[in-house]
Amino acid sequence: MNAKLSFIDELRAERANYITRRWFFRQCGVGLGSIALASLLDPGKVFGGEKMAVASNPLAPRQPHFKPKAKRVIYLFMGGAPSQLDLFDYKPTLAKYNGRPVPKEVVMGQKYAFIKPDAALFASEFKFARHGQCGAELSEALPHLAEVVDDIAIVKSMTTDAFNHAPGQVLMQTGATQFGRPSMGSWVLYGLGSESQNLPGFVVLNSAGGLSGGAALYGGGFLPTVYQGVPFRKSGDPVLFLSNPAGVTNQMQRRTLDLVKDLNERHLRVMGDPEIATRINSFEMAFRMQSSAPELMDVSKESSETLKRYGAEPGKPSFAMNCLLARRLIERGVRFVQLFHEGWDHHSEVVKGIKDQTGKTDQASAALIKDLAQRGLLEETLVIWGGEFGRTPMVEANADFGRKWGRDHHPQAFTIWLAGGGIKPGITIGETDELGFHVVKDKVHVHDLHATILHLLGFDHTKLTFRFQGRDFRLTDVAGEVVEKLLA
Repeated sequence: MNAKLSFIDELRAERANYITRRWFFRQCGVGLGSIALASLLDPGKVFGGEKMAVASNPLAPRQPHFKPKAKRVIYLFMGGAPSQLDLFDYKPTLAKYNGRPVPKEVVMGQKYAFIKPDAALFASEFKFARHGQCGAELSEALPHLAEVVDDIAIVKSMTTDAFNHAPGQVLMQTGATQFGRPSMGSWVLYGLGSESQNLPGFVVLNSAGGLSGGAALYGGGFLPTVYQGVPFRKSGDPVLFLSNPAGVTNQMQRRTLDLVKDLNERHLRVMGDPEIATRINSFEMAFRMQSSAPELMDVSKESSETLKRYGAEPGKPSFAMNCLLARRLIERGVRFVQLFHEGWDHHSEVVKGIKDQTGKTDQASAALIKDLAQRGLLEETLVIWGGEFGRTPMVEANADFGRKWGRDHHPQAFTIWLAGGGIKPGITIGETDELGFHVVKDKVHVHDLHATILHLLGFDHTKLTFRFQGRDFRLTDVAGEVVEKLLA
């Protein structure tokens, strides 16, 4: 706000000069949408006990509803759905009945993507052991996570409503199975703003192939587009066109941007459209990123010990490098960092697939926890690891598809882990039945997870809302309960 005259007062004064008969009818022609958009600039609106940031600075830091435990989020999303039965949820009974048909009463009324409900039970071939002071049980495929098991909370009782990848991923990221809703990162940025002036507040890093849910997994939905995630490229400039064309100096570019900014601000004052503020913010952010982004991506000043700990090789894109970049991003004030790693969809050769993916992700995931803790960042940084659903206790084998010794999609039960940011460390909550099929204790739905994440960030999830098409929407839709057992 201007000390002499607020942005809103300037807007109203300048807009008054435009109130002519022709201007009035032009505005009426736009309809009630213009009135709704203009209402976003109302300085009387209160959010979390403080006035909303005006449209000229939509990413200004804001206070949540109450004092938060976490100030930022790093979400390690394992696209394709890791097999909880081969990583976290050891079931001796599966070994006892391995190869036998699953009891009909267990699978009654269940639907699957590729296998028949009466498929044979399939025990994990991995050995399990207890680790740390907490005694958490982990697969031998996770030797590095075993080293930080006292710092994480394992949830074995996750459940979801979707059993195919695209809706499952979209639900996990947006709280709904249909496309068009804001992603969790967008909600967090909308609620808290960003502490970074030179980098986007919500950054997306992808270390594998395409995702079934596509850009909807980090999109802003119906929120103003300034809150959507910004994907960084795997090599070269993290964002296209950061480098000036030949012959264009920084001084020339700055003068051009100043002119464009002035024109856009005049347009914003007249129209009151928050998307114009997004445009202004994008131009200015891109200019600042011309120096900040190359510095971010240059890991040459990281110690050889740090690089070795992550398993990161400079100049080589990988999940490990993305974990290191995630730490560097939050150090620079980025609010939400989303890491996507697709490759866990093991319909065939699940043992081979698990070894391959844990070989790419286990060391770096554990290194991130250690690094954040040593730098004093873990306490205020919430780290989340998990996929969109689980895998079946029954084997998938289909000669027509060339599949054998795999596992199908399983929405009834899966496992995630969390660390830092107010999470109670060294605990395991939730249980599944002896076959690992159904949750029998402390069921945690996706909406409950989202409610808990927002709570740790200082929000009452029922009050972090955005009005769209006549009603208030929220990340948790009309459900969700905070999982108290997860809180420190």
